[in-house]
Parts: sequence; structure tokens; C-alpha cells
Amino acid sequence: MTQTQPVETIPQPRHAPVAVPTAGQPYEYRRSPLVEPDWTRFPGWRHVTREQWENAQWQRVNCVKNIKQLRTVLGDLVDESFYADLEADQKALATMSMLVPPQMINTMVPFAPMTTEAFLADPIRRYMIPVASDRRTDWPSHPYASRDSLHEHDMWVAEGLTHRYPTKVLAELLSTCPQYCGHCTRMDLVGNSTPAVDKLKLTLKPVDRYDAHIAYLKAHPGVRDVVVSGGDVANVPWKNLESYLMRLLELETVRDIRLATKALMGLPQHWLQPDVVEGLERVARTASRRGVNLAIHTHVNHAQSITPLVAKAAQTALDVGVRDVRNQGVLMRGVNATTPDLLDLCFALQGEAGILPYYFYMCDMIPNAEHWRVPVWHAQQLQHDIMGYLPGYATPRIVCDVPFVGKRWVHMLTEYDRERGISYWTKNYRTSIESADLEALNKRYAYYDPIDTLPESGQAWWHAHRND
Repeated sequence: MTQTQPVETIPQPRHAPVAVPTAGQPYEYRRSPLVEPDWTRFPGWRHVTREQWENAQWQRVNCVKNIKQLRTVLGDLVDESFYADLEADQKALATMSMLVPPQMINTMVPFAPMTTEAFLADPIRRYMIPVASDRRTDWPSHPYASRDSLHEHDMWVAEGLTHRYPTKVLAELLSTCPQYCGHCTRMDLVGNSTPAVDKLKLTLKPVDRYDAHIAYLKAHPGVRDVVVSGGDVANVPWKNLESYLMRLLELETVRDIRLATKALMGLPQHWLQPDVVEGLERVARTASRRGVNLAIHTHVNHAQSITPLVAKAAQTALDVGVRDVRNQGVLMRGVNATTPDLLDLCFALQGEAGILPYYFYMCDMIPNAEHWRVPVWHAQQLQHDIMGYLPGYATPRIVCDVPFVGKRWVHMLTEYDRERGISYWTKNYRTSIESADLEALNKRYAYYDPIDTLPESGQAWWHAHRND
């Protein structure tokens, strides 16, 4: 019997470890715990207490509505040139009047020295306090821009009730918000008139408007989903809002109710008031008992906006029984239209505040908004570039809200003329104004990229046809 001899191990020479270069990732995640910026860094709020800051009424009373009030807050932190720039915009270009809660101003340049340059560059400032130098002078508006770019008013079936999708309606309960965003898609109705825009007005008394909404829903059992908006529902006195929601919950055909409120971010103090929290719990409990999905949809555009107070407001809504708190942001150049900005925001929303990233809309084709808008190809690239980083359920869809069509994922176009920036889209349902249009589902509907993003040949084409 042969014995197996042990195998001799030959010593291997020792080499210094070789550093293997790594390419890294296009985006590197780093958790950023939420911090409430120090509001006392502003001269006008140097003596404001935490009790005042967290009071919703104090926030509303101290909203910045004009340049004089902004000066009081900022003091000499920014130069006179900024105020002149702002005044020029307010006098000729702004489609929304100024209304910015202290909470939102406090998220501008939150952790760096406040200077004129820093304030001008700040993403929250860029869309909440636009100045004339932000806007384009070659193409401030697209030739096909319009005040009601989505034709929501055209699709009113009762005052303030838009029926665009077969099973869903948008209920505009009022025409005011706690804050006015420069890019507001409802700039024809919401807020005070400006020198550039004489606003439409709701004419019915609220009680009559709400009655008309309920009557329409009773007569149209095919509608199962109601987005309750405005304006912003945070500006509806709570007892009136609760009454409206309870009436919706009495309709067996209504299965989804979504409350639209940017104030969850812009004025979280409102959603933390005891009477609002208790009322929301009553509505949520009733919705749960009747098998109705109750959600809050908010509107956050940048990670700077997410603070502990915002997270507390969102968690409180979830704690009292709201099924979901979701975010619908808007893509805007200079604000969030980069992959790092979007991913930073989504991680802050989902990981730190319990808010689900849901949609990012391409900025609508309203007047004086070309400096914010991005072309379809850019939105498509962003959708590609954010995939794979977030959980699938928290990966937002980037959509184009095409006039007369509605929301479409940005890759759903049927044809795209990149040179002239014209994309064509189709749809699979009729809006409330197309019930007799047999060809509505066979048409192609156009959407237009910002002209300054086109190649020179495309820009030349639009220059040649700008008066057509």
C-alpha cells in the first residue's frame, strides 16, 4: 500500500499590494440627517423664539409679500442690485405675486454665509423669488406658451372641477396658497393679479362651488378618484375642508382622495396644529372604515426644503391614518434638473421624511418660464440616470403633462424632431370636452422643447417662424 506523500508548499514571493484603481459610481450616496436651519441668522428674525417659529399663525403673519418686507428680513446681507433686479421682475415679468413663508426663506442658503451671489444661486430662491436676470431675454416665453397651458379651465364641468381623465377629477376648492411659486401651472387663476397677468376669479360662494362638485360626482359614478386642490387645501378653513371630505366619503363611487398641499413643506406648522391633526385623524379613520385610499400629495423641488419640521408633519399625517404622503416635484433648470440634485432630494424624501418620491413633472409651457423648462431628451436622460439607486417603489417617474393629453412618461412619445424640439404624443381616452370627437384617439398632440436648448438650425427655424 503506497502512502500519499505530503505535498510540499512552495513559498511564494511576497509583493507589495497593488492598488487597483476603481472607477467609482456616477453618484455616491451619503446619508445627510435633517437639520432645521438657524432662522436667527437673518437680521429680521434675530429675536424670533422657537415657540414663535413653530406657530402656524406667526408663519402666516410674517410671510414676505413684497420687497420692503424682504429687506426687513435680509437686512444688508444682499446688495441693492438684488432688490432692483427683483423690482424689475415684479413690475413686468412675474406671473405670480410674492408670498413666501419664513419656513421657505429659512431653507435658502441654509448653511453658508449669505451673500448676494449665494442668494442668487440658491435653488429655492430661483423659483420662489425669481428676478429679472433669471429669465431669458431671447425667448422668455415659448410661442405656444399659454396662461392655462393644460386647458384645465376649458375642462371645468363645474366651477373649479376639472374632468380631464376618465376616472379622475381635479377639485380646485379655492384660488390661494400659503406660498406662491414662480412656475405655478395655474398662474391664470391662483394668487393676486400681477402687472403681467390679470387673474381669473372664482365667482361662486365656496358652499355653492362645493355643492356643484358633489352634484357632478353623484351624477357621474364613473369618477372614482378626486384630487382635492386649489390653490392649496391648507388655506381652506379646516372645518370647511373636513366637511367637503366627509361629503366625498359618503359617495360609494369615490375610492381615492388625494389632498394637494405644498404647505406640508412650505408651512409644515399648519399640518402640526392640534385641530388640523385631530380633524385629519377623523377623516382618515372614516376613509379607512369605508375602504377609501386617503393620501397627501406635496410639492418639494430640492433637498434643502426637507427639514425636521417637514418630516414631523409628514410622519404625523401617517400616524393619524393617512395611507401615503407622496411628492410631486417639477423639473427646473437651476433648481433640480441634475442627477445628483434629484437623487439627493429623493433620498431626503424617502429616507429621512417618509415621503414617497412619486412624480417629477416637466415644467409646463406657461409665459415667462423658458429659463426653467428642460427639453424632453434631458428629462429622458434624467430618468435613465436615476434608475438603480433608489428602491423601486421609491423611484419617481418623470412625466410630461402634454396639453389635451395628460401625464405621459417621458419615453412614451411617438415621434421626436430634436432639431426643432417638437415631440408628438398620443392618448387612449377622451377628455370631458372631446366626448363627440371621434378622432380624438387618432390624433397626435405636440409638445415643445425650450428653443434655447435647440441646435442652431432649430433656433433659426423658430426665429423665421416666430410670427406665424
